[in-house]
Formats: sequence, structure tokens, C-alpha cells
Amino acid sequence: MHEVRVVDPRGNHGIYPIEKALAMAREQELDLVEIAPKADPPVCKIMDYGKYRYEQQKKEKEQRKKQHHAQLKEVRFRPRTDDHDFDFKTRHARGFLEDGNKVRAYVQFRGRDIIYKDQGMEMLKKFIEELQDVAKIDQAPRMEGRRMTTILAPAKHK
Repeated sequence: MHEVRVVDPRGNHGIYPIEKALAMAREQELDLVEIAPKADPPVCKIMDYGKYRYEQQKKEKEQRKKQHHAQLKEVRFRPRTDDHDFDFKTRHARGFLEDGNKVRAYVQFRGRDIIYKDQGMEMLKKFIEELQDVAKIDQAPRMEGRRMTTILAPAKHK
């Protein structure tokens, strides 16, 4: 004969056979819900299951609302991007990182620009150096076809 630990809505509890526990739940026009199946004996609670599920869904929805989904923002440079433009784009990237988003910075090489790979690498290194206080390197600078990319993730120090 299986026995379960029953907790009723008033907080009273005891160990009863399953049939008696189900009868107690029916008597109160409520459901017998298994709360801790691995316990010995298993713990069941007498409650309104529909209301319980509604409360659980409400809690889950609230949790999802509080989560922040990081996006990947992009910042594009050319091999000979001017200092002012570089600073402007770096400030934007800093804002993205402070908001909790990742940033992909890339140097686009067009036509004969490909001979300036060293300038592209210097630019990405300078970009990483400027943002090292708010970011960590997720992907080191590397060539991908005709562009050199790096990805920075927000640093976790809150």
C-alpha cells in the first residue's frame, strides 16, 4: 500500500494512504498535486491545480520579461578611417557594450585597399584598447575574406 505525505490548504500535514489523500482532496473539491516525487514518502499538496498552473505561468512570464537578450551590434571601418570618425564609432560601440550588447567591429577592404591589412589590424587593436575598460575580447582580430573582424563582449563587473 502506497503512502504519501499530504499538506492541506490550512498547512496541516500527515502521512496517509493514496486513496485517503484523494478522498480528502475530493471532499474539499480540490486536486491532489504531487510536489516532491523523490521524497520518502512522496509529498502531495491539496490545492486548486488550475490556479497553481496559472500562478506558475505568471511567474515564468515575469522572469522572461526581466531577462535581457544581448544583440550583436556592428561597427564598420575602412583601412584609412579618419581619427574623428574612429572616435565617434568607438563612442557608439562603448554605448552598445554598456547596454549589454556584443559588438562586431570590422575593417572592410575594397579593391586595392587589401594592401593596407597592417593598417586594418592596427585600427582594430586600437579599437580594442580604447574599449578594454568596458569589454573583453570574444573573438580576436582575423581576416574573413575581404574584411578583418573582431568581436567584443561586455565585461561583467557590476
